[in-house]
Amino acid sequence: MAKKPDQNPNYKVIAENRRARYDFAIESDVECGIILAGSEVKSLRVGQSNIADSYATVAEGELWLINSYIAPYQQAMFPHEDRSRRKLLVSKRELVRMGNAISREGMTLVPLVMYFNHKGRVKVKIAIAKGKQKQDKRATEAARDWGRQKARLLRHGD
Repeated sequence: MAKKPDQNPNYKVIAENRRARYDFAIESDVECGIILAGSEVKSLRVGQSNIADSYATVAEGELWLINSYIAPYQQAMFPHEDRSRRKLLVSKRELVRMGNAISREGMTLVPLVMYFNHKGRVKVKIAIAKGKQKQDKRATEAARDWGRQKARLLRHGD
């Protein structure tokens, strides 16, 4: 079977935060670059990373990714720290917008996905989100279940 011509062979998802869409109400998201060491990029190419417990914050006029895990690369002469702060690259306008958003009550910056873009560069999609309460999660599940039931009814005609 032939590949579709519009699919890019360089695009590859490295790590995904699947719980983020369940635990947070996402308002908007931004694609950010990330500053990494060479051994970190090699480790990401192998696929050894996790962003499930991480978050982003604005400190000292810069955007930082905190508590993301990138496994040490085994063949590196000088291995990197696995849970160090990593600087994210965004425009000044986006940085100010994110700073204003997280200064509001209950808002946070959550990484959704880390991936290699079409040029082979590592990017992180950061979401401006608000934490959901338990009843909000139940409402989301109920709406999702109702959507599934509607689809089932339309498909079977009962």
